[in-house]
Amino acid sequence: MFNLFGRNKSRSGLRPPRAPGETIRPEDAEHLRQWCAGRAFVEAFVEPETVVNEMSVVLVDEHGEFTRRRIGGPKGIDAVQKLLGVPVYDVEETGYPQRMRERIEYERILRKREEQRRRRAAFDRGELPD
Repeated sequence: MFNLFGRNKSRSGLRPPRAPGETIRPEDAEHLRQWCAGRAFVEAFVEPETVVNEMSVVLVDEHGEFTRRRIGGPKGIDAVQKLLGVPVYDVEETGYPQRMRERIEYERILRKREEQRRRRAAFDRGELPD
């Protein structure tokens, strides 16, 4: 009932859905290819595998717009390089580019302003917040 000594434990369900040697899925590859089309100065940043997430890649363009997709494992890094022909960096060594961080902050500010406008309009209509 209490399993004091940890015997006969069931296996943890916290494993990536793919083996570490597998590579990028076709639908993810197609998304990355389409995202890069028509964008200038695209760079790839590889994020490490965690207990919860698979290894992934973040593509960042010249304006700081970005997209993220799973690449499966180390073989996925080579697949991204061959597929897109963009520079690939390890995010643990280089960090995310400043333009991406600025874009995230800019979008956060826009969302906050929109929320304030929505709340102000509700207040002007006489709707009290709960």
